[in-house]
Amino acid sequence: MKTKNLLLALSIVGFLSATSCKSAKTEEVNNVKKEVVAKVEEKVQTPNIVEVAVGNENFSTLVAAVKAADLVSTLSLDGPFTVFAPTNDAFAKLPEGTIANLLKTENKATLTSILTYHVVSGKFDAAAVVAAIKANNGAFEVTTVQGGKLVASLDGESVILKDEKGNTSKVIMADVAASNGVIHAIDSVVMPK
Repeated sequence: MKTKNLLLALSIVGFLSATSCKSAKTEEVNNVKKEVVAKVEEKVQTPNIVEVAVGNENFSTLVAAVKAADLVSTLSLDGPFTVFAPTNDAFAKLPEGTIANLLKTENKATLTSILTYHVVSGKFDAAAVVAAIKANNGAFEVTTVQGGKLVASLDGESVILKDEKGNTSKVIMADVAASNGVIHAIDSVVMPK
């Protein structure tokens, strides 16, 4: 995929180079070429959400769950997505045996539901989340990819998520950039109804 994008960029640059010879606006064309190359290089160099998670040892349980639920290709799509990603410590708070049970083939639908409950369509960095909370009288409800709702609020300067069961989780690391969205690490697993 990265090679395709790079080849496409080089083709566009080649085309623009040929065009620039015939054009009186050589400087303008050169600026466009630079922008195209910069955008493609950025996309090629920035890992997607799954690649970011794989590269961070704090998300190894999440990565194992994403693989077991066959969500790797979905979370590698263009998106954009905002992922509230439970850390390994967050998963460790679940009752003993929960993770092992969820990773079983027969529980794939339940695992998929839980994981997609942590994903919101669109890219919402920390500033956007905080602004939405403040603009909505201190509580902002978002619909997850799973279809359930999460309510974001503030506790001091920390963003808190409340799930449909009334459990809460705190964002402990915000704005981890990915090519197809953003990741916010959370300290507890949130659960749909």
